[in-house]
Amino acid sequence: MAKRLKSVLTDDMGHCYITGNPNVAIHHVFPGTGRREICEKYGFVVPLAPELHNASDYSVHNNPNIGLDLILKERCQKYFESNFGTREDFISIFGKSYIW
Repeated sequence: MAKRLKSVLTDDMGHCYITGNPNVAIHHVFPGTGRREICEKYGFVVPLAPELHNASDYSVHNNPNIGLDLILKERCQKYFESNFGTREDFISIFGKSYIW
């Protein structure tokens, strides 16, 4: 049975966060070794339509740290700083700040 993941960005894990498409892939907002589990712990996952996830030239995986990918990272970091800890705490866990 698949894990039931919770997101801080949406209550609807069955539809794309952007388009509402019911065909989704779960995106872990912060990449890197060991960060998949950390993203799940903090709720930094989001359902995305395949073309927004990794199946197009404009997907978050093909355009890291810009566009939609950066928006998701900024939103999650703001949530972290409002609910879990400081910017320094965030950087110690996720490696850098995505908010300028």
